[in-house]
Formats: sequence, C-alpha cells, structure tokens
Amino acid sequence: MPTAIVKTATLIGVEACMIDVEADVHMGLGAFNIVGLPDGAIKESKDRISSALKNSGGGFPIRRIIINLAPADIRKMGTGFDLPIAVAILKAFDQLPENAIQSDLIIGELALDGRIKPIPGILAVAIAARKNHIKRLIVPLENSQQACLVDGIEVLGAKDIQQVIDHYTFVKNLPVIQKDSLKIESEAADLLDFSDVKGQQTAKRVLEIAAAGKHNVLFSGPPGSGKSMLSKRMPSILPPLSFQESLETTKIHSVSNKGQQNHGLLSQRPFRTPHHSISGAGLVGGGTYPKPGEVSLAHNGVLFLDELAEFSRYTLDLLRQPMEDKVVSIARANISLKFPSDFILLAAMNPCLCGYLGDTNRECSCSISSILKYRSKISGPLLDRIDLQAEMLNMTYDELNFSKKGEPSHVIRERVLLARDRQIKRFNHDPTHSNSNMGHGEVEKHCHLDESGHRLLKYALAKYKLSARAHDSILKVSRTIADLEGTKMLQSHHLAEAITYRCLDKEISF
Repeated sequence: MPTAIVKTATLIGVEACMIDVEADVHMGLGAFNIVGLPDGAIKESKDRISSALKNSGGGFPIRRIIINLAPADIRKMGTGFDLPIAVAILKAFDQLPENAIQSDLIIGELALDGRIKPIPGILAVAIAARKNHIKRLIVPLENSQQACLVDGIEVLGAKDIQQVIDHYTFVKNLPVIQKDSLKIESEAADLLDFSDVKGQQTAKRVLEIAAAGKHNVLFSGPPGSGKSMLSKRMPSILPPLSFQESLETTKIHSVSNKGQQNHGLLSQRPFRTPHHSISGAGLVGGGTYPKPGEVSLAHNGVLFLDELAEFSRYTLDLLRQPMEDKVVSIARANISLKFPSDFILLAAMNPCLCGYLGDTNRECSCSISSILKYRSKISGPLLDRIDLQAEMLNMTYDELNFSKKGEPSHVIRERVLLARDRQIKRFNHDPTHSNSNMGHGEVEKHCHLDESGHRLLKYALAKYKLSARAHDSILKVSRTIADLEGTKMLQSHHLAEAITYRCLDKEISF
C-alpha cells in the first residue's frame, strides 16, 4: 500500500499533543491536499515541501497526494509539520526503506532550499514524547540543545532534509546530541545591586520579605522616590531556579517563542515588565488560539507593573484569579487550557494623579474626588491580595549625598535563602512551598499567636476594617519575618511589622 505514517506533535497551550502524519500517494493528476484541521501555516507548507524536496535532490513525486493529520478533531498549528509531511511523502513513494522511521518523532520547518529551521516549543515536544514512550527525536539542529534536556530520549539534530534522507537510507547517520554539550543559559550579567541605593530602608526591607516568602508588593510614592529603581533590583536577591523550576520556565518561554530556540535552560528567574497599554490577552494569555501571557512568562519569577494606576481596571482585575490560584484558566468553545502563573507581583504607583500627595517638598494639586477616582483603578479585591504595601517618600539632600550605602545584594540574598530553606523543611510533605501560598488550614497550623498577638491582630482588623484574606495575609507575612530571624514562634513585633505593611488598606485622610 502506498501509505506511510510519521509521528510528530503540535502545541496546545504550553503542552504538546502527539499527532500522526498519514501520507497516501496514488497515481493520478498532480494534487496535494492536507486534511485534519490544519491552520494556515500548515496549508502553506505544500509549496515549502515541494520546493525543498526538489532543491535537495530527492525530487517531488507528481502524484495524487493526501496528507491526514490524526486525530482529525484536534486543530494543528505551526510550521513544525513541514519535515514530517515531507518524510511521510518520501516513504509512501518508496524513496525510503520500509523499516525506516519506525517510532521516531520528527519535527521541523523547511526552507525552500531544504534547510531545516528551528521551531518554538521543542522542550514541550520532548516532554510529551517521553510520556508517550518515544525513544528518538529528529529535530532542527538549532533546537537540539533544548530537546535533549529531557532524560530518556535520544536526540538527533539535522541541518537540512538531505541529512534526514541520508540517515534513513543508511548513507550517513545524523549526529546524536550529547548531554555534556548542554549549556545553562546565563542571564545573570550585570544584575543591579542593592548597595547602589542609599536610604529607603523600609522599601528594602519589604523587598527582602517579599523575596523570602514570595509575597506580592505595592509601592506608592511621589515621582523620583526610587520605586522603579528599587524594584528592578529585586532579581539580585531572589534564590536561583531549581532544575524543575528551570525546566518549567524554559518550556513556557520556548512555547511562547521568546528568544532564540537553541538556548539551554534559563538560569535566572524571569522579570517581566509589560507596558500599561497591554491588553487583557497579552497580560493573562488568550487569543483565538490561546497562548501564554505575561503572568505565565513571569512564572517562578517577578511580574513588575510600573505605573499601576495607568493600567485599565479591567486588565488589572484579570490578575485576581492567577494571583489566587497560581494558574490561568482559559476556556474556548472547543478547548479549555491552564497556564501556570506562580509569580511575585511587584507594582509601583503614584499616590495621586499629580503624584505629590503626602510629599513634604511639593503640594498636591489634586481634588479629593480626583484622588479617589485615581485610586479606584486598583480595586479592593486586587489590593486585598497584595500582602506588602509600602509608602515611599522623596529623599532629602543629606540622605542623597551623605548617607551610607546599603547592604549588597548577596548579603540580603543569603538571609532570603535561609528563610526559604526553613519553609522547604516546614512544608516538606505538603504541596505548598512558600509562606505566601499557605491555605487557611496551614496558617492555623504554622502561625500560632500568644495572647498579646491575638489582641494586637484583633485591634488592627477592627481599626482598619480588614478582611479575612487580609487577616491571613498578615499572619503569612509575620511567618516570613520570623523565618528571616530564625524564630520558630511568632512574636508581637513580627505581627506589628506585618501590620504596618498594610498602609494602603487604611482609610485616606485629608
């Protein structure tokens, strides 16, 4: 029978789904049809494949060719189908031995001259291949670094389709990518250091607590007070990515086609800084064919929203579910997807429209109604999910010129690492890995208060009209402060410090 089947994969969200490319070649007028819900890029592959085969010396059969992408009810996307379709056609036309291909997974985009170009999402493809017990991948050479990050799979890298043909006709085997050739992609160059910042001790303390317990942060202060400058130094005190975290993060960035596809594992936690004009789909993900948004690209890292009140309220409220569940759920008519979104939200905003409310050097020119309207951009439910809220003031001349430099980042990072280690031991047998992710039951278990602590927390909740979520948030922050000190029991001063970081929950006074 003039038919052949080649295994490949398509991306659905941040995961890959196995696809069988079935080729049927018969005598008849030259025709080339692709069925099985292909997208536009796959439909256009007909011209790329025919040119690549002609220009590579293999030749293109003048026959009636039908390609079926099975299962037929899953929409297929991307240019990675070029190479498997070409190989399936050659096998169906008896240009390759009958025992060739077997259970190999083949993927790659073809250029008109037969070169094989890299594709996005190769790490997700390799992970899906391992789950489906596939032992060998043939991928573009530029994708091979990422593909062989997955254990238990042999990865062969190909520069052009002629190399693939030579491999299956036993002329010359494709090179096997060795694990010792892997590289860890370093983005650590020139991280900004906390030692460059004078003053602002409260803000530095807030960032240290946030890094230690993965708490969300909001800075409020006049222009020039250092909100953005300090926030951009946050990556320098975060713990390094574990191997599993690095694999998850690299997979998301690979699927999203961010950066070059021949990079190895990402070694630095993501620090994403979207502009305030970003759409809802750009922030949390979505689109006709849903793709990860900024909250997923910030997974295991930091999402920094500068000028928070300039974002639309609708866009900001989309953050509520990802912040709570650590996952984005996107539903469409034919598919429902989940994108990981375990990030630290770091935000900065001015206290009012002119920016000088509370500034000792300049008088605020805003009316009470304009201040309330400006602050209403940040809804109560969103503000309730931000554990650490700090006000920053402009520095005086003496502070700018004569105050001592602060601690270097590596010293702060050591304290953060010790606090994280204490949390790992505490949650050793639980799905929770950080204080900020504790549920109410875990808060009751790990955040015991003495009698004075209960009185203090009761007084704070009544005075500032805080919610039950804010109650748990204060206890989580207190737990992180105690972890930074190496204290097992929560004490009143831990609780008092945590309460001071709910300043924006207090009523505005004029």
